[in-house]
Amino acid sequence: MADSLRTRYDALLEVSEKIASHQSLPALFRALTPCLARLVPFAGLGLMLYDAERRVTKLYLLESSIPHRIAVEHEFPADQTPTAVVLRTRQPLYFPDIELDTRFPVVMEMLLQGGVRSYCVLPLFTDRRQLGSLAFGSSEKAAYSDEEIGIMGQVARQVAVAVENALNFEAATALREELARERDRLRLLLQVNNAVVAQLETRPLFEALSGALRKALDVEYTSLTLWDAESRQLRRHVLDWDGADQVLPEDPLVPLEGTPPGEAFATRRPVVRKGRDLERTPYPVMSYLIGQGFRCMCAVPLICGDRVAGTLNVASRREDMTGDEVALLVQVAGQIAIALDNAAAYRRIEDLNARLAEEKLYLKDEIRANYFFEEIVGRSAALTAVLRQVETVAPSDSTVLIFGETGTGKELIARAIHNLSSRREKTFVKVNCAAIPTGLLESEMFGHERGAFTGAIAQRIGRFELADRGTLFLDEVGDIPWELQPKLLRVLQEREFERLGSSRTVRVDVRLVAATNGDLLRMVEDRQFRADLYYRLNVFPVVVPPLRERVEDIPLLVSYFVQQCAARMKKEIRTIPSEAMEHMVRYPWPGNIRELQNVIERAVILSAGPALKIPLEVLRTKTPRPDRLAGSLEDAERQHILQVLNDTNWVLSGTKGAAARLGLKRPTLQFRMKKLGIARPR
Repeated sequence: MADSLRTRYDALLEVSEKIASHQSLPALFRALTPCLARLVPFAGLGLMLYDAERRVTKLYLLESSIPHRIAVEHEFPADQTPTAVVLRTRQPLYFPDIELDTRFPVVMEMLLQGGVRSYCVLPLFTDRRQLGSLAFGSSEKAAYSDEEIGIMGQVARQVAVAVENALNFEAATALREELARERDRLRLLLQVNNAVVAQLETRPLFEALSGALRKALDVEYTSLTLWDAESRQLRRHVLDWDGADQVLPEDPLVPLEGTPPGEAFATRRPVVRKGRDLERTPYPVMSYLIGQGFRCMCAVPLICGDRVAGTLNVASRREDMTGDEVALLVQVAGQIAIALDNAAAYRRIEDLNARLAEEKLYLKDEIRANYFFEEIVGRSAALTAVLRQVETVAPSDSTVLIFGETGTGKELIARAIHNLSSRREKTFVKVNCAAIPTGLLESEMFGHERGAFTGAIAQRIGRFELADRGTLFLDEVGDIPWELQPKLLRVLQEREFERLGSSRTVRVDVRLVAATNGDLLRMVEDRQFRADLYYRLNVFPVVVPPLRERVEDIPLLVSYFVQQCAARMKKEIRTIPSEAMEHMVRYPWPGNIRELQNVIERAVILSAGPALKIPLEVLRTKTPRPDRLAGSLEDAERQHILQVLNDTNWVLSGTKGAAARLGLKRPTLQFRMKKLGIARPR
């Protein structure tokens, strides 16, 4: 008896030691089995854990010395097991012969199939929680005495403490693992956020993220596909393949049909392909990846606002990806989408800033151009006729070709057309085709990309882009090189072009006004100017008369220039000698208004008092009258007068006659007709 009692105490002490040294339930019960066998004979030992929220009991662990078919971790409704009874009564429940029990048929049938004939269930509880039950089973009927059941109770009380500690340890371990995953997730999102803030280009952004994705998600392949509006497909922009021996096929286009990125883009949802589904994907890149050992791929859409910019794609040699990993990818994709949207906005702002900088430089050049007059001065019939033509054509968007000798004010006419048009709130941009070297004219007009040619250290926006939705004035258009004329014709017809060094088509909405002092028609005959471009420019011709044909405007122009120059030089000029005025009226002015302006400026400089001192020696110089413009000016004027005469049935006078429509007096019209050789056909 004493030996038996000592053996029992030794076994109970060993049970306590085992409980203190094990925190894992499986390891604990493997260690307890031999100790408990010395205390109580059993063929099977089971632990039933109670889930109060779900109201189920789960066979968590089973040790058995006899063959059985009892499923480990099998769940039962709580009210169908003895565990619910012992937890409520907190007393052991003994079944000497389980064949006679009818209260728990499912459990008893399972025990009978496992060879158990008698069964004792003891409650496991502490002051803090109800845990479940500890069950001893025997292959013999009525196997346990009251004393043995009492020993089982002592063991159960110690086991309850061990089970609670083990469950707490498991919960703490699970919590630590969850916290570690959350830490890694937040660390990845922080890296993504830092990259989004720091990077405004697609490739550096992706390079900053790909390593973090590989580490956080245990993937070996990441790529970024973006929507390509031109091909209407996804285009692979960047990829990161850790440890790849070869490169992917060259074609960067990703079809929308049948591919994970295409499906994710179209459905706006994550797409996971694995195993045979991945093998059946009709896409060469997929076959290549599968050949490299990849077994799973996930594509998530890059959604920003109401649009999808592309997809973020990862692939792994693992068999599957968890829902948490996919959810994390969705969060990362959202950040990347914001970054791409910011990058696109940054590029648009950069382009706009470049354009504004170009406009600023252009306007500074315009301010430095020394324009001493702000409006067209004159009341002559010839000038009035031109201004009426300007008033007629300005509201339209038609191309205007201005003919006139040097210094007649063709640019002022072009500005008047712009100011009277619906585009007056936009930019008026001027290009002097004769003042720009031939090799630079194309860049000046259409712009260039960085590196397009030697010296192109930065992107430059051309004058056509600067004039978008405004007016572009091409002065001395006859000096445009032959090889550049087709590109100008294309802009006029298609309203699109490419910058030098770029394949991207730029569309513009520009109203073109051109001017020339040459004979374009003769240049067409000499194959120096394209005929199709000439007729495209000559939609509405306007002929600006030379100053010698506006004699009545000379006094007005003299007074205007005197006021402008005197104010600028801070002089007070009150009178203009009549003799000087007569000389200026009689002078032929071969340099037209520009020559008159220069003479007046020189006179103001020489004038020491209130009277204007004109350098008459200049006006007495026998300057030969300039040759008349052959072809272009006379032909255009003759054509225009003939058109008006035909429209009025050759009626010259009256409110509806040709003279009134041309803004001329009848004698003036007759003089012009005689000079141009216009006679009414018989």
